[in-house]
Amino acid sequence: MTRRPEDKPSRALRGRAGRMKGGRGSGRASTGAVRLWGRHAVEAALLNPERNHRKLWATQEGVASLDGDLPANFPVEYASAADLGRLVARDAPHQGLVLDCDALEDVSLEEVMDADPARPIVVLDSVTDPHNVGAIMRSAAAFGAAAVVTQDRHAPPESGTLAKSASGALESVPWVRVVNLARALEELAEAGYWRIGLAGHAKSTLAEALPTGPVVLVLGAEGEGMRHNITQHCDAVARLPISSAIESLNVSNAAAIALYAIATRN
Repeated sequence: MTRRPEDKPSRALRGRAGRMKGGRGSGRASTGAVRLWGRHAVEAALLNPERNHRKLWATQEGVASLDGDLPANFPVEYASAADLGRLVARDAPHQGLVLDCDALEDVSLEEVMDADPARPIVVLDSVTDPHNVGAIMRSAAAFGAAAVVTQDRHAPPESGTLAKSASGALESVPWVRVVNLARALEELAEAGYWRIGLAGHAKSTLAEALPTGPVVLVLGAEGEGMRHNITQHCDAVARLPISSAIESLNVSNAAAIALYAIATRN
């Protein structure tokens, strides 16, 4: 299916405390709850007024590293670094901070399509590694993307690992999770977005395929790439002009380069 193209938040840390629920090691405290770790991920979550915070586990040094003050009566339990290590995934770099909080509320595709059309939307097809999804969110934040869209059945859940890789971007980049990715791409097309899928075999480079209007960047899983049905829902397929010395790029690296190209297009 083809078409033709035509400041930083306040540093006062916020908190809405609730009752903590259990769970260890996986990064998910329980259904509807998530456990985050690491300074950037935890601090961004504390600054996010949309987060319902349950409890902060921390070392004295971890709290001191936060760029702001915790609210009075915020539930903090001080512990050693070794004790905090038992609350998170094995060998996770918690940096003296582990936060139990509610998962973020869902964002609808309609909300995203009402955003600034000059900002690209990133669609991920079957990218299931939370490190990659988190890194892509970080690049999406860096280059002003409006949102990241994934399919529920073919993407990782919100987790501490993903949040750590996103380095705070999980709190600022809307994450839209849809049931049917092909239908979502159809809706984006109807809203005036030009859908470009990245594929190493494409004849055109990304620079050649980029239009001047709203763009959706579609990326598939490493190795398999985009599924056939998703490719059929792209208006163009393009490649990054990498050297023949290497077969392909990690999907998060490819996303960063493509988002930079979109941000700097003429």
